[in-house]
Amino acid sequence: MLDYRMETFLALCEEMSFTKAAQKLNITQPAVSQHIRHLETCYGIKLFKFQGKRLELTPQGQQLRQYGLSSKADWDHIGQKLQEDPSREHFAFGATLTIGEFVMPDILNKLIQRDENTTFTMLVDNTETLLHKLQEGDIHFAFIEGHLDKTAYHSILFSRARFIPICGSRHPYANRKVDLEDIFSQRLIVRETGSGTRDVLEHALWEHNHSIDHFSHRIEIGSLNVIKALVADSLGITFIYKNAVEKELAQGILKTIDIIGFDVVREFNFVSLKNSQFTSEHTKFLDFCINCS
Repeated sequence: MLDYRMETFLALCEEMSFTKAAQKLNITQPAVSQHIRHLETCYGIKLFKFQGKRLELTPQGQQLRQYGLSSKADWDHIGQKLQEDPSREHFAFGATLTIGEFVMPDILNKLIQRDENTTFTMLVDNTETLLHKLQEGDIHFAFIEGHLDKTAYHSILFSRARFIPICGSRHPYANRKVDLEDIFSQRLIVRETGSGTRDVLEHALWEHNHSIDHFSHRIEIGSLNVIKALVADSLGITFIYKNAVEKELAQGILKTIDIIGFDVVREFNFVSLKNSQFTSEHTKFLDFCINCS
């Protein structure tokens, strides 16, 4: 069980307000201050500082937060394991949409056939949500597409994937060479803010001194299958990992757009909390996934 003063510290890290942290924990604001002072006295460091009226973590506070999140998640995991059948192994993990829907099914198929005593829970959601679930201890690790702060997490490369622009087979840009500036006249169909796919696109455009706002018309949809269906009907274009459209490309339903100078390859990463005592146990699952892919 995590020390109650560490619980207060983590709540304050999340809320960045003594008042809101007190409300969240259902304690008084002076109690929050007392708990933080106890930790600062115990470790001989300052955990927070004010930048104007804004509360910020010190570098030492950032470090303690990482240890605290890992400890909290480990204690939650221990509690779960004590309730489980010791003869069975259970993983609770997350995967972003492309990985969860188009990479993991074959791997999980092999896992189920290999070991009937291993059970798992897979949450498929966007990057932002999965990282939050990881910090809260709701999942033990995640497979993430797109960018993340690698200094804040334990991360290992899982695989690399090509990120491509696509359109319908009847679209005038199908299998054509076009300049990057030409595509902004098209309707862009894109994932929501917080998704790895959206993040990769925004970074790729930024590297070419452009923005997603340069498109004349933009539609945001949370489902890859809906996006692919609309693009197949030539109602817009999208950018997507090749893993997610290999079947449609082979069938000729979707076509690539050859944008001059646009060549994007990004990482799929295995991500867990730093300093977790379960890291070696979880990376065994990663090793199995790499061998299957």
